[in-house]
Amino acid sequence: MTDPDTPSAPPAPAVLLDGPWSHRDVAANGARFHIAELGDGPLVLLLHGFPQFWWTWRHQLVALADAGFRAVAMDLRGVGGSDRTPRGYDPANLALDVTGVIRSLGEPDAALVGHDLGGYLAWTAAAMRPKLVRRLAVSSMPHPRRWRSAMLRDVKQSRAGSHIWGFQRPWIPERQLTADDGALVAELIQEWSGPRPPEDEALQTYRRAMCIPSAAHCAVEPYRWMVRSLARPDGIQFNRRMKRPVRVPTLHLHGSLDPVMRTRSAAGSGEYVEAPYRWRLFDGLGHFPHEEDPVAFSSELINWLRDPEPDR
Repeated sequence: MTDPDTPSAPPAPAVLLDGPWSHRDVAANGARFHIAELGDGPLVLLLHGFPQFWWTWRHQLVALADAGFRAVAMDLRGVGGSDRTPRGYDPANLALDVTGVIRSLGEPDAALVGHDLGGYLAWTAAAMRPKLVRRLAVSSMPHPRRWRSAMLRDVKQSRAGSHIWGFQRPWIPERQLTADDGALVAELIQEWSGPRPPEDEALQTYRRAMCIPSAAHCAVEPYRWMVRSLARPDGIQFNRRMKRPVRVPTLHLHGSLDPVMRTRSAAGSGEYVEAPYRWRLFDGLGHFPHEEDPVAFSSELINWLRDPEPDR
């Protein structure tokens, strides 16, 4: 596996999966991003987490479009069909990717929906570019300042996030993620899910996407920055910037059985929101509630998006 020295080639067939949606590329923040879109109406931009790509939102794309929204799922920098650039994987720049895509789509703002790493970036974008974020929905990820505190001060959370510490080793994580046609990807998703993990066919899809050249390297780079910057000036500055409160209505979703991000770690993120904040805990679901119970997740999300005055 080689280090990505140049932007990637056009999206591999492994990520151009058929469905009612359409595929295209948009330019933003100096790179090219692959998106899948469906429907017309107010923009809802969906941000995937690790170890997945845009396809994790396949159920929500359809549900949101049917509910009267323009649903767009993007591949984050370096993942799926988006450019795999040699740098730019710090959260501030990745958040600018997100807000840049909103502008490239010709929209004044968007409701951001993020899971896992995508949730981390959604929190960041809402704080950094509040005029471009109409509403914020985050799943399976606390506010970045809350994440930092939990990882450093809570032994149980640090142990639950042990894969992030493991990502700090050079090249070994990439080799592990792509070995045996991405077998580890399927293992992680199964281990992190509740009693209803994605089906085998879905797991095979995620395995193929991770084995696209350089994708595994780019997928772990954001986590390397998150840890290695903890004591560096850029990381300290980012943490200070994230003191800026989120001032848009926020929906925080979490699975009660999530083994990766403890409920105790995620709860309490509302202290960084100076707007209506709603916490929703899904009983019996793990780290991927939008896939484990897509009907319940989509219903909760759509009802909240439709609510003109979401309360606390």
